[in-house]
Amino acid sequence: MTNEEIESTIKRILAEDFEIDTSGVTSGTDLFSELDLDSIDAVDLMVRLQQEVGKKVDPAQFKKIRTFGDTVSAVSELVNG
Repeated sequence: MTNEEIESTIKRILAEDFEIDTSGVTSGTDLFSELDLDSIDAVDLMVRLQQEVGKKVDPAQFKKIRTFGDTVSAVSELVNG
């Protein structure tokens, strides 16, 4: 998957599962303060992403994710090694 495909997938999940308008989401968008996700939402997001890519996110990596860009990077590293 390219970063563009990953970004599109994450935005689709944010829109469908969390009813978030992703039109203004950039790599620096904070998942918690700007998109109002809480820790349970973050876990739900990671579970959905794992289902999408068929691989498990490392919990240590997951704890470092704060922004949309962090999420894209984590998924890219997971998918593309």
